[in-house]
Amino acid sequence: METVDLFDLIERMSALIRSEERKKCAAVGLQAVHLQALNYLSRCNKYSDTPGALTNYLGMTKGTVSQTVSLLEKKGYIKKATDPNDGRVVHLELLPEGRKILEQAKPAELFIKAAAMMENKEDILSYEIAFSNTLAALQKANRTQSFGVCKTCHYFTLTDDGFLCGLTKQLLSEPDSEQICQEHTMVLWRL
Repeated sequence: METVDLFDLIERMSALIRSEERKKCAAVGLQAVHLQALNYLSRCNKYSDTPGALTNYLGMTKGTVSQTVSLLEKKGYIKKATDPNDGRVVHLELLPEGRKILEQAKPAELFIKAAAMMENKEDILSYEIAFSNTLAALQKANRTQSFGVCKTCHYFTLTDDGFLCGLTKQLLSEPDSEQICQEHTMVLWRL
């Protein structure tokens, strides 16, 4: 049996996801980059809800992200807020109308159908581990941040008082631990 090129598999999966994403976006009058920005803002934590973090996450130019933020703000999907502790920092907040449009445009049905076809939960776990490790390797090769879920970070610490970010030394709430962070440091999984 011939081996399959991992890059070809990832590229094909990406193409399927982006195709579904474009269909959904067209139905609500958005471009894929707008949906990707809304999706990121729905999942990021308080350290990562800035235009700079969004730019890093999307891997796009500051200009493209600035235009995206302006359009989403004009449509009433997000709002900008100055950090109360540092007036130089701007935070982006996803508004209820943005959450609503995000739910309408997410290509969730594709994943629901695919997950239903994978009945063996052990297979799903091994896929998650393989994809996590592949993503980590790609990010490392590209020298980009991992933007992983806080509770999967090397710095995530469980204390008697709850959760702590070992990098910032700040306490984290349960919801904080479920969000993605630009400061995330990947922990590689092993089978």
